[in-house]
This record gives sequence, C-alpha cells and structure tokens, in this order.
Amino acid sequence: MPSGSMPMPGKERTPPPLWDDYRGGSSITTRWNDNDPYGHVNNAVYYFWFDSAVNRYLIEQGALNIEKSDVIGLVVQTSCEYFAPIAFPDLVEARIRVEKLGRTSVTYGVGLFRGDEKTASAAGSFTHVYVNRENRRPTPLSAPLRSALELITL
Repeated sequence: MPSGSMPMPGKERTPPPLWDDYRGGSSITTRWNDNDPYGHVNNAVYYFWFDSAVNRYLIEQGALNIEKSDVIGLVVQTSCEYFAPIAFPDLVEARIRVEKLGRTSVTYGVGLFRGDEKTASAAGSFTHVYVNRENRRPTPLSAPLRSALELITL
C-alpha cells in the first residue's frame, strides 16, 4: 500500500468513503509507469488524479477554460488517505464532491474507486483559491463556476 496507509499510533482509522458519498466524476486508466517498485501506484500519482478529475469536471461544465479563463484555481492545501492499493492495469473511477464552498475558494473531496468497487481505495481533499490569472489576487467565484460547484456540493 502507498505510504500513509497505516493509521498513526493511538489514532483511530477513518472508514473509507463509499461511492454514493460523491456527486460526479470520471474514469482514469492507470499506466504501467504509475506503478512504483512496490507493485502499486505511487502515492504522488493520486494527486495528479485528484487535480485531473476536478478540472475535467469544470471544463465539461463550461466553468473553466484552462487557456483563457480570467479566473483560475490555485491549490493551497491537499491531503490523501489510502485504504487499499491500486495498481496497473486497474481502471479507476475518480468521484468528486464539494465539501466547502466559499466566496473565493472551494474545498473538493475526491474518492478513488478501483474497478466497480463501491468502497474507496483512497480519499482526499484539496482546496482551490480562485485568483485573477494576471495579478494572482483572490477573486469571487463566477456565476457559472458557482453553479457548477453547487451541483456537486454535499
């Protein structure tokens, strides 16, 4: 299992989230080079998947144009908890939700599900602060962005 898969001594383990705890998502095909020498996907790859799942959703909703949007999301916090290994050639479903929706920021939850399993192999979160592309100053969420996020808010 990736690092972080064992609970901290004296700390009770959080149960893995379930498929229905999320509101949207997309499929990810693992690649041979995602595996590390221990025979499972390297823990750093999970963060790529989180970012890809959220940005794919925003693009599909018309809330983000990665080349031209005046407002972009910068990741300011991220975490992941590992429950079961994922390895090539697994198919992964990245399920997403909004856990906290603010004026200029949003915290996403992402669950990674191996194949057709309904219990997450990994779950994480990350927070985007939305900023003006040019000056990098926080800016309120646009109406289309807020609408897209409300669709997947808990």
